[in-house]
Order: sequence, then structure tokens, then C-alpha cells
Amino acid sequence: MGIFNKIKKILKKDNIETSVDDKKKIKESILSPQENIKPGEAPVEPIQESKIIPEKSSKVSQESTNSNNKKNVYDSGDKIESKLNKTLSKTREGFFNKMKFFFSGKNKVDSDFLDHLEEMLITCDIGVSTTIKIIDLVEKYISKHKYLDQDEVKTILKEQIKNLLDVNEPHLSDSKTKPYVILFVGVNGVGKTTTIAKLANLLKNKGNKVLIGAADTFRAAAIEQIDLWAKKINIPIVKQKMGSDPAAVTYDTIQSAISNDFEYVIIDTAGRLHNKINLMTELEKISSTVKKITNSPPNEVVLALDASTGQNALEQAKQFLKSTNVTHLALTKLDGTAKGGVVISICDQLNIPIKYIGVGENVEDLQLFDKSKFVESLFD
Repeated sequence: MGIFNKIKKILKKDNIETSVDDKKKIKESILSPQENIKPGEAPVEPIQESKIIPEKSSKVSQESTNSNNKKNVYDSGDKIESKLNKTLSKTREGFFNKMKFFFSGKNKVDSDFLDHLEEMLITCDIGVSTTIKIIDLVEKYISKHKYLDQDEVKTILKEQIKNLLDVNEPHLSDSKTKPYVILFVGVNGVGKTTTIAKLANLLKNKGNKVLIGAADTFRAAAIEQIDLWAKKINIPIVKQKMGSDPAAVTYDTIQSAISNDFEYVIIDTAGRLHNKINLMTELEKISSTVKKITNSPPNEVVLALDASTGQNALEQAKQFLKSTNVTHLALTKLDGTAKGGVVISICDQLNIPIKYIGVGENVEDLQLFDKSKFVESLFD
């Protein structure tokens, strides 16, 4: 196949990686926990300067914890699948409508069809490397079975995509050790703060006590933004003034959570690029603070990625992983893009579970990623 072989040659020739020197520079610039926080020292600013909303942190609003107000956030699979189907409509239309067109009048799959399929997978932001894997597997199947119709190819594609998405299935972890600490990281503008609010709301609606830490003290209006969200969803928040040490905010948040028996702590951090050494060092300091108090690192370090940027989101994640211990991914803005194929590429190449996906603008529009439902929604 012309295009297929060209892509293979290009991929082998131009395998782009960040230089070893850059990688070494980032690693060497990140301070160890011992260099950031000395044993027995509280980080930078005193606890009393923090503000926790509501002010009387020892008394959590009955409204937010009353079991009578609990909702099943996994309400009906039908409702969730309907929302997911709507979210993936642009991706589905972009790829599978083209596939139907190429199938018109054909009763078998030939090399021309595979060339077209290859192009469509790439234009759907599944990416070159992952596309080659899929095409190779389809070719092997064809070599054994010779003739395939549209339904058979769909079945093969479904199975292959599910296999590529087969990273550890995430679930909302029960907080065995309190508090369960979730640290959010990412660049500016990806929807990180909004995702935090959605997750806090989801956890609260399962009957959990949730506390937010406003550790993005770098960006103008960041504290005000997360504070507005906290008020909207009726969840307490710990904050300090802009320019405060984020590690101090983290320290105060976790201490407040321990004192008031909160089950979950979600920490917002400043948006940063992987090559901003001082900000990446700051993340290390925040993680060290968590470990100092709880005797373990954050339970989850969630990297928020904007799905609408397609392959750029994948490259962004690769760079972050070189300097940050990311445990899970949250994909935002899936509802407004035709580039939903990047989900497949991310799972295939990073082998890090996608845990949360944003499927709309409302605070309820956050779902746990389910590979089976995702694939079925793509093909519906």
C-alpha cells in the first residue's frame, strides 16, 4: 500500500524524541523532597493565614453531607451512554460516515480500502503509530480470511480499539486512608479547574466529604475562579492570598482535612509547561508536602488534557511524563471536537489510564472513562 508504506518509512526515519540533554536538564533541576522541606519544618507560611470556606471548618454544612441528598452519580447507564453518544458525535461523523461512503458498492475489503481506512484513522487523530498497529492487525486478519464485509471490519476494528484501550480500568477509589489526596496538574486553558469542580461535585454526590485546596497562587484570578466554583457546588475550600507558597496551602488543606475528617482532598495547581523548571520544582515540593503529612505521595496525580487539541495533547502528556509522576489522565472538551480518536492514541502510547472525561459544560458533565462504552459510542 502506497500511503501505508510511506508512513512506515517516515515513522522509522523521523522518530522525534526530546533530546537526552533536555531530559537530563529537567531531572537535575527538580529538587529532592529533602531539599524542599526539612524534617520538622512546616512549609513557609503559617496555618492561621489560610482561609477555609465555610469559616467554621469544624462544622461541615449538613446540606453537603446529608445522606438524604446523596445521588447515584452513575445513574442509569442509559443516561450516561446517551450523553457519551452525543459527546462523540463529531468524531463519529468525521470517521465512520467516511467509512460508510468508501464501503458503498463494495462487498470486500481490498488494498484501496485499507489505504482509505489508514488515512481516515490518521485524520481522526488516532495518530500514525497507533494507526499502523491497527492496519497491521487488520491486514493479518484479511490474509487469513480474504473476504470481509463492512460489518466484519467494524467488528475487527472494535476489538482492536478495545485492546489498545486496555489500560487498568479506573474506578472512583474508596478512601481507605483519610484523606485521599488528588493532585491536578496541566497547562493553562485545558479546563483543569473546571474538571476539579466537576470531580468534587461527583464525589460529594456519592456522600463523601470533600475539601478543595487552592494551590494555584501564581495565575491572576485563579483563586477567585476556584472559589466561585466551590461556592456554586457548596464545597469548602482552603486558600491563601495570591503569591503565597502553594506547598503551604497544600499543608493547610490536608491538616484541615485530617482535623475535620474529610475523605477527599483535591488540590488545584498552577498551569505550567513541562520546561518551566521553577514551576515543575514547585510540583515536587507540593508532592513532598503531601508525603510529609500523610506518609505517602498523593493518591492520584491527574494530568488534565484538552482533547480538542488532538495529537498536541498526546505530545504535551509525553513531555509532562518526563518530569512528573502522573498516575491518571483527565480528558476535557471531548464534546466539542472531532478529534476524539486521540483517546485511542493516548492509551496506546502512554499506558496511563484515562480516568475522567469531560462530556459537556455543566458541572454534572464528568464521567469515569469506560472503554467499552466509548468504543460502542464511536460505532453507533
